[in-house]
Amino acid sequence: MRRNNYQGALQKPLGSGFKAQTTAFEVVNGIDLTGKIAIVTGGNTGIGLETTKVLAAAGATVIVPARDIEKARKNLGGVSNIELEKMDLIDPGSIDEFADKFLKSGRPLHLLINNAGIMWVPLRRDNRGIESQLAVNYLSQFHLTARLWPALVQADGARVINVSSQGHHFGSFNFSDPNFEHREYETLQGYGQSKTACNLFTMELDSRGREFNISAFSLHPGSINGTELAREASLELFQKMGFLDSEGNLNPEVAASLKTIPQGAATTVWCATSPMLNNIGGVYCEDGDIAELVHETSQQGGVMSYSLDEASAKQLWSLSEKLTGITFL
Repeated sequence: MRRNNYQGALQKPLGSGFKAQTTAFEVVNGIDLTGKIAIVTGGNTGIGLETTKVLAAAGATVIVPARDIEKARKNLGGVSNIELEKMDLIDPGSIDEFADKFLKSGRPLHLLINNAGIMWVPLRRDNRGIESQLAVNYLSQFHLTARLWPALVQADGARVINVSSQGHHFGSFNFSDPNFEHREYETLQGYGQSKTACNLFTMELDSRGREFNISAFSLHPGSINGTELAREASLELFQKMGFLDSEGNLNPEVAASLKTIPQGAATTVWCATSPMLNNIGGVYCEDGDIAELVHETSQQGGVMSYSLDEASAKQLWSLSEKLTGITFL
């Protein structure tokens, strides 16, 4: 019987044999996804695009919801087994419309990959007043998963993959003021709590989804070279993070640690397809394996223990239901 990962009980590497330099195509080698249906949010740019290509090449039908259909069509040109649909993750109504259309197709959903996200943006709010990083990086995951739940149950063995980040090290979830209504906005804190929320949600979702044969995984893809994710971040912020020197040049040690896009998509694909994970769930992964549990933010890599706390996970679930108006499980 599958156990839960409360307090990081299952956060122990499995010895997968993969590493930071492994690519997504190497991870899926020998795995046949013919007949499987996947949804990949953000599946037309960056590591999401690579994830889409790899899953489709392995035989899966991949639905890519996108805000800009023309851009998505251009980026996915020549890729087979793809369906494009309209969706904007910061708009709850748009999520509902996309999910309703998929459910009406009557198809099962074997893989839901909540990949899309934003990072280090100025203070913005959605039409509910929710801070944008929390809305896009986390609440959209909760909302979309809830709306697609019947299709996930129908698949009988579905996996939900939530792309998190080592950025969850920036901070725990602030339950007293999650939307920065009574504290000064700091974009790294906003990003950090949104990714901590991904981890807490994943763990609780896996526990609740067990009776429906649904498992969930969160992951850090790595620091990736060549994506659009940090396009709004200032030069000063990159310098504060130690990525750039005073002249604006990439520090050599940072450059050496960056992954390519094919390497950055590898852990997502591993979580989605690896048979090593058939009897485990709710874990946070990195570099193609389950990550170590850590307690100090100064440590490189690993998953912070506060993002796998049972009480926080249950509290976040209740708050998410309140913020979205959606109750499931």
